[in-house]
Amino acid sequence: MTPAAAVVVRAATKADLPALGRLAVLLVRLHHDFDQARFMAATDQTERGYGSYLGTQLTERGTTVLVATLEHTVVGYAWGSMDGIDYMSLRGPAGVLHDLVVDEAQRGRGIGSLLLDAVLAALEAAGARQFVLSTAARNESAQRLFVRHGFRPTMLEMTRDV
Repeated sequence: MTPAAAVVVRAATKADLPALGRLAVLLVRLHHDFDQARFMAATDQTERGYGSYLGTQLTERGTTVLVATLEHTVVGYAWGSMDGIDYMSLRGPAGVLHDLVVDEAQRGRGIGSLLLDAVLAALEAAGARQFVLSTAARNESAQRLFVRHGFRPTMLEMTRDV
């Protein structure tokens, strides 16, 4: 078990982008494995592209990208942002959790919880009074984590293929 004190959660920097891209590929692959018809597959461009996109989020107002490091190695990240009224989702302003991913070799050690607590605290400090997220229907381990942190199911996405 990794002691929580050994994990450092901090703001992501441009130097972290390659690691963010590598971890984002894990997220893309996991979702694609859950449902190949709904979720896109990772390509040889996903790591660079996703990492580059997250780089654009580092300086966005109301956006937080955090990394968890263990012995100076990035082992996870969380990305969230503030969002205003969303009539399509029938909700008021909220902090939105976009991504939370931990390296496969480090899962089950509390790193996801540390990242989740930190990103929620950052969004609350930015004014969030409610938090929302989406999780794959088959991602039961993530759902258990979110429930432990006070989330409850409120919407169900449904997909129909032609």
